[in-house]
Amino acid sequence: MLKNMSQLDKIPAYLRKPIFEKLFSIAEYISLTKEEKTMYDSSLKYKWDNKNVMNYAVSTAETWGEAKGMEKGEYKKALDIAREMKKDGLPLAQISKFTKLSAEEIEKL
Repeated sequence: MLKNMSQLDKIPAYLRKPIFEKLFSIAEYISLTKEEKTMYDSSLKYKWDNKNVMNYAVSTAETWGEAKGMEKGEYKKALDIAREMKKDGLPLAQISKFTKLSAEEIEKL
């Protein structure tokens, strides 16, 4: 089979297993001309670079999204605490000190 591989147009049905498919793809690569190999390699590099860029962008977006979500959650918690403190009659300065909210935000509650 290995000796006659170059004469085959397609992989026979009984050889459609991953290991044989990999062997055939290696054989196809080896049969390319130098120019075709260069084009193929640059195409693969371009594909891998794009994949890495996408992975980095997704990772960065997830990290940014988590940070923004935590920030919003902390702000909402500070508003809830300020609302309770205001309901209990504590002075605005003290509420602002503990919640890190501005006096204007506290007055709107």
